[in-house]
Amino acid sequence: MMVEQESALPARTKLVDEVARVLRQRIYGGVYPPGELLRQVQLSQDLNVSRTPLREALRLLQSEGLVAAEGARGVSVARADRGRLINAYSLREMLDGLAARQAAEKNPGRARERLEPLLEQQFATLSPWSPADYVRFNVDFHMAVIELAENEFLAAQAAVVRLTATVFAPSVLVCSERARPAVDEHRLVLEAIASGDGDAAERVSRAHIRATIECLKADHRER
Repeated sequence: MMVEQESALPARTKLVDEVARVLRQRIYGGVYPPGELLRQVQLSQDLNVSRTPLREALRLLQSEGLVAAEGARGVSVARADRGRLINAYSLREMLDGLAARQAAEKNPGRARERLEPLLEQQFATLSPWSPADYVRFNVDFHMAVIELAENEFLAAQAAVVRLTATVFAPSVLVCSERARPAVDEHRLVLEAIASGDGDAAERVSRAHIRATIECLKADHRER
């Protein structure tokens, strides 16, 4: 994928944002896996941009936690050890709980129309088991709940959803054994939001994320 040359864009900020968007999509899509070194010379040629906006875009991704500085080597796609992943999901527990509560309070009437198709698509990935599609619809479901919450400050933190689910998540979280109960938990979240019960929506949403945290802890103990 080519990015337009700087001269074709109305402002430097737009170019930096576009470069960051492309790199972000590639990281989320697994084109650049965790730990891969991002070489600026190669990226500059690939994206057809100069090194200056590329460096600024990489700094933006670093502030989002997607890439990490490697000293003189440059930057690499962020890795997540077990402790960092648990910390990220601990934040997710609060964010997802708040999103579900506010979705129930503000948009219970839109919940089924918005979330039911995503839940059905996610359920369809269980048999035959399709991990990549499961992850995609899992992220879409959680992002849709955040959308229903209609909270711009909450939406600004939504990157952690993609970060945990598509970049950091180890294989223990993307397996059919955990996926099936997770889909059932999503059903509980949907029903609570659709009922307009903010307390219940927050409770079941937080419990859903805590179940993931317990999977991480259990996997760590077994290793």
